[in-house]
Amino acid sequence: FKVLYNDAVAMTGGQPHDGQLTVPQITLQLHAEGAKRIAVVTDEPEKYPPGLEWAPGVTIHHRDDYDQVQREFREIPGLTGIVYDQTCATEKRRRRKRGKMIDPPKRTVINEAVCEGCGDCGVQSNCVAVLPLDTEFGRKRMIDQSNCNKDFSCVKGFCPSFVTVHGGKLKKGKAGSNLEIAPPALTEPVLVDLAKLGRPYRLIVTGVGGQGTVTVGSIIGMAAHLEGLGCGVMEMTGLAQKGGAVLSYVRIGLKPEDIKTTKIATGGADLMIGGDLIVSGNSEGSETLTQGTKAVINVNEVITGAFTRNTEFRVPGSELQESIAKKVGQGNVDFVNATKIATALMGDSIATNFFLVGYAYQKGWLPLSAAAIERAVELNGAAIEMNKQAFAWGRRAAIDLDAVQKIAMPATGRPPSEKLSQNLEELIERRVAHLTKYQNAAYAGRYRVLVDRVRAAETGKFSGKQGLSEAVARYYAKLLAYKDEYEVARLYTDGEFSKKIADMFEGDYRLNFNLAPPLLAKRDPVTGHLRKAAYGPWMFRAFKLLAKFKGLRGGVLDIFGYSAERRMERQLITDYEKLLGEILAGLDNSNYEQAVALAQIPEHIRGFGHVKERHLAEVKKKESELLAAFRNPSQPAQLAA
Repeated sequence: FKVLYNDAVAMTGGQPHDGQLTVPQITLQLHAEGAKRIAVVTDEPEKYPPGLEWAPGVTIHHRDDYDQVQREFREIPGLTGIVYDQTCATEKRRRRKRGKMIDPPKRTVINEAVCEGCGDCGVQSNCVAVLPLDTEFGRKRMIDQSNCNKDFSCVKGFCPSFVTVHGGKLKKGKAGSNLEIAPPALTEPVLVDLAKLGRPYRLIVTGVGGQGTVTVGSIIGMAAHLEGLGCGVMEMTGLAQKGGAVLSYVRIGLKPEDIKTTKIATGGADLMIGGDLIVSGNSEGSETLTQGTKAVINVNEVITGAFTRNTEFRVPGSELQESIAKKVGQGNVDFVNATKIATALMGDSIATNFFLVGYAYQKGWLPLSAAAIERAVELNGAAIEMNKQAFAWGRRAAIDLDAVQKIAMPATGRPPSEKLSQNLEELIERRVAHLTKYQNAAYAGRYRVLVDRVRAAETGKFSGKQGLSEAVARYYAKLLAYKDEYEVARLYTDGEFSKKIADMFEGDYRLNFNLAPPLLAKRDPVTGHLRKAAYGPWMFRAFKLLAKFKGLRGGVLDIFGYSAERRMERQLITDYEKLLGEILAGLDNSNYEQAVALAQIPEHIRGFGHVKERHLAEVKKKESELLAAFRNPSQPAQLAA
C-alpha cells in the first residue's frame, strides 16, 4: 500500500481532517494489518521528534530516495506499506500567506540564457509555477514567483540554470512610479440599476486554483450585503488543485427573497470577470455567455498542467478570444493583460483579480458601489491595501488603458535584448554576434559561410521562399553554441544574469548554484545519473575565471572536451554540415518540406547530460524517417513539429 499523508482534506479545499491522525499511527495500523515492512518517505525527515511510537522496523527516508524505496519494496513478497508524508503544497502556500507556517527566505530563479527548454524541471516537479518563456534563442523556462509553492523540486531538473536566492526579498511593484504620465482621474460610472433590470443580476467569475477566484466571489457577496441587497454565491472548484478550473457564480438582487437559485444557466450571465482565458473560454465557462453579456477577460496565458508533460504545449489564445467575442457580440468584451499590468504595478500577480473587478466596476457593469466593495475588502482582512490599490488601478485602466500600461511598464514592449528578431537578416546578425562572444569572429564566420551558401541555393531554386534558410540560421547556430562548462560560466558572468537578480531582489541575499560538474558530481546509485549539488556564492568567482578559458574549447588542453557529451556535441555539428551538403545537392520542389524539417531537427535536441542523450535518441529516429522521405519524396513521413 501507498498512503499519502498531506495534512489536509485537499479534495474539498484544504479543511483540516477531523480527529487525531498522525504518521506514526498510520504505521501502527499498517503493522496491525500485517505489513512486513513499512517505510516513511518525507520532504523533512528531521521533523519527527524523538519518543514517537512507530510500528516495529519502520525506516524513514528523504523523498529523494523514494524511487529507491519503491524498488526495494517491490521485491518483498507479501504486504508492505509506504507512507508519503508531505503537506499539500497549496495548503502550505495558504498557511504561509496567513502567517500560520514559516515562509522560508529562499526562492528559485532560472537563468534563461543557460536553460535549454528541455522540460526536465517540469518532469521533476510537476509544478504549474514553472512557465514557458519564449526568447530569441528558443522556448525556455521561468518561475512564476507569485505562485511558487517553494517546494524546490524543480531544482532537481538536470540543468545548471537553477539558482536559489537565500535571504533578501522580492522587490514590490511601484504603483504609479512613472510620474511623467499622470494616472487617469477617477470618475463615478453609471451603475447597473437592479430595479430597472427587474431581476437579479447574474455574474460569473472564472479563474484557476490559487488565484483568489473564490475570494472575489465572496467579497462581491459581502459588498452586496453591505448595500442591503440580496446575494447568492456558489463556487465550482472541483478538486482543490492549484491550477485547476474555478468558477464562482454570483447573483445579486434587490432583496434576499429575490435569489431563487445561484448557478447561472446556459446563456444566463450578465457579466463575466475572466481571471483566466482558458477557463473563460471552455465549455462550462463560455456556455453562460450570450449576445449582450459584458465581459472583461485577462488574456495572460496561464499555463496548464499539460505543459509539464508536453514542452510544446501552447495556449490557443487567439482562438479562445475569437470564440468569446463571437458569443457576446461586438463591443461587449474587453481583453486585457491584467496579470502583466497588475504584477508590474503591485509586484504580485494575485492582484490581478481585483484589477479586473475595478475594470468591470468602472465600465458600469456591477450593481455595487465602490465604497461597498472597498469595505468588503477590508472586512476580508487579507492584503487589504494591495487589493484596494488593484481595484483603483483597474478603474483607471477602464478609463485609459494605454496610460495605465505606460505607467506600469514605462519601457513599452521588451528591452532590446529580449525583442525577437523581426526578419531573417536580423536573426542571422544576432547569431553572428552571439557566436563571436561564444568563441571568436572566425567561429562566427564559419556560421555565416554556411548560412550564406544555403540562402544562395534556396533563392536560386525557389523564388520568395526562405524557410530552409531560416531553419539553418537558427539551428546551425544552436549546434555551434553548445553549452559546455565555459559557456555556462560566460552566461552567468556576462552581466545579464546579475542585472536580472538585482532587478528582482533587494536586501541582503546570497546565491547558490545548483550544478552537477562532471568532474565532481556523484552518481545516483539507482539511475546512474549525476546528482546535482548546491554550490555557494564562491562559484560566481569560479565562473568568471572559467569563462576566460573559452579559447581552449575543442583543443588538446580542453579537459572538459574529452567527455562523451562534448565529443557528441562536436560530432552533431559535423553531421549537420554533412546533412546540409546532401540537402543542397538534392533539393527540389518535391522534397522541400522534408529539407526544412531536417534542418529544424536540432530544435528537439535539448538539455544536458542524460536528458540530452534521451532527446538525441528520439531525434535520430525522426531524422532517419525524414531523410528517407527526402531521398524518396514518394515515401510519406511525419514532419518534425
